[in-house]
Amino acid sequence: MDVDDRRTHETVDLLRQMIRNECVNDGTVESGEEIRTADLLKTYLEGSGLDVETFEPEPGRASMVARIEGTDPDAPALCLMGHTDVVPVTPSGWQEDPFGGELIDGEVWGRGAVDMLCLTASMAVAYRHIARSAMKPRGDLIYFGVADEEAGGTWGARWIAEHHWDAIACDYVLTEFGGFPSETPSGTTITMSVAEKGLGWRRLHVKGTPGHGSAPYEADNALVRAAEVVRRLSEYRPVPQVHDLWRVQVEGLAVDDATKAALLDPGTLDHALDALPDRARARSLHACCHTTFSPNVLHGGVKTNVIPDEVYLDVDIRTLPGETHADVEAHLRVALGDLYDVLRVEPLSVSNSTASPIDTPMWDTLERIVGKAHPGARMQPGLIVGGTDSRFFRERGAVAYGAGLFSPKVTLETFSKRFHGHDERVDVDSLGLSTQLWIDVVDSFWDHVG
Repeated sequence: MDVDDRRTHETVDLLRQMIRNECVNDGTVESGEEIRTADLLKTYLEGSGLDVETFEPEPGRASMVARIEGTDPDAPALCLMGHTDVVPVTPSGWQEDPFGGELIDGEVWGRGAVDMLCLTASMAVAYRHIARSAMKPRGDLIYFGVADEEAGGTWGARWIAEHHWDAIACDYVLTEFGGFPSETPSGTTITMSVAEKGLGWRRLHVKGTPGHGSAPYEADNALVRAAEVVRRLSEYRPVPQVHDLWRVQVEGLAVDDATKAALLDPGTLDHALDALPDRARARSLHACCHTTFSPNVLHGGVKTNVIPDEVYLDVDIRTLPGETHADVEAHLRVALGDLYDVLRVEPLSVSNSTASPIDTPMWDTLERIVGKAHPGARMQPGLIVGGTDSRFFRERGAVAYGAGLFSPKVTLETFSKRFHGHDERVDVDSLGLSTQLWIDVVDSFWDHVG
């Protein structure tokens, strides 16, 4: 693959600016301020003569859309989608300023460097290059810099899909996350995501009886009851599911045949995960074949000497393909036992698992490009255990893949440790490869569409 150093440097510069914009989304409507990066991208792309549209459903929560019209109105439309918000940080855990956007030893450091400002920036650079060049895509080409992905898309992709679908309507979407090389017994594999788990977030309201904190004996303390709820959720072990994407993933693991067989048997799968020496890898694999429950936020109490009469607990629940809202409630009944009947369960964010087929011209296009960048590597479909904005497009019939192209310096294992973690950073080589990926996709995709 021929990578243009000038475009690589341009991607590095744009990424550093985006990191410094500090569009931190803590889940509240007042956070994010994605308008900073929406304005940056609008200015960057408008310099190429493109018309850019901005959507701002709440003050500061802005997304932007650019469109290059295709030469054939009947050809499929393609959207390059990258989110502009990032998750909060704990600065004391970082070696460098998380919003400094520093370039150190060939790596760009900062919150969002891998999730996913690296791709958002590389898409913008590729998009501007295409707009300025003689390339004329057969179908419409959309660039979508979207807000609020890190909090479920309420003020971003979900809102725009519901209120302005025509602005982003397309047949194919490329977004996060994919393109990370992994070494397996059969050689290098490059995973592109074709599916993601569903969201079943719940708020559990726990009631008690107020009283004076100096007399806690036999008190009806909502916080104590909530602690028992947390304990039961943490100990809950749902039955693993051996689905098709799990089989593909297991076949590519660098483990012996006996371990593979154990990982493909629901009766032995959990024991096999327990025996894996790489615990970070085991945690990631566990999420791919289990419905997961993570109690992450606790609210309650009014004063140190007052026994709380109400506490509520926010639980991050991720569902597997085929599971429904009713399945989540059934899981909670089993996990919580008698406590379930004394709680009030409030859905927070609910969406089913989504998936896209791989027998498509886009999958074939990505395979050809990956083969040039990583000769001999095999591309395989993967399941994202988190959530992305792909689901809003899949629900409307579009094919969505989590893509990208990274150097061997950023393996899937390395990426997983940096994702939402301390010292997030990405290497310059990967920025160049991803920028070239989008250009090559646009250059060849429509040649293989009937």
